[in-house]
Amino acid sequence: ALFNIILNTTDDTSLKEKLTSYLVKTFDELPEQERPAGMNADDFARMTVANLTSPWMLYFLRYDPAPVLEKVKCPVLALNGSKDLQVNAKMNLTGIRNALEKGGNKDFTVKELPGLNHLFQECTTGLPTEYSQIEQTLSPAALKIITDWIKNKVE
Repeated sequence: ALFNIILNTTDDTSLKEKLTSYLVKTFDELPEQERPAGMNADDFARMTVANLTSPWMLYFLRYDPAPVLEKVKCPVLALNGSKDLQVNAKMNLTGIRNALEKGGNKDFTVKELPGLNHLFQECTTGLPTEYSQIEQTLSPAALKIITDWIKNKVE
């Protein structure tokens, strides 16, 4: 809902007002563990709106990579972990595939890696809080796919 508000509102003042209103109204619906300790609805809304409306975040949320991907003519390897909670694997990989196909790129590989998180680590939940608890830097399965793809392209 917050992202839809951001994508459909161009005026910064109106954007901040809409986000604040939504956050204050829905604060009580948040599970207790998602509410910052000692923070009321107004404080939570103020903090969240400040984070979501920074210039970088607005650019990041509003940026559409498809037009650029349509121009890519070199070989592409696009990977996502199935347990990536930061980037939806199916949605992301479908968008990449569609843009590359639309642009006429015929040399690409798009693959969802089962059981891996955003950092391509084998994981249990995929939650970012789990990242630092995983000793593995990079899944051997992901490394093999990347290595084999590169070797195939340079041979």
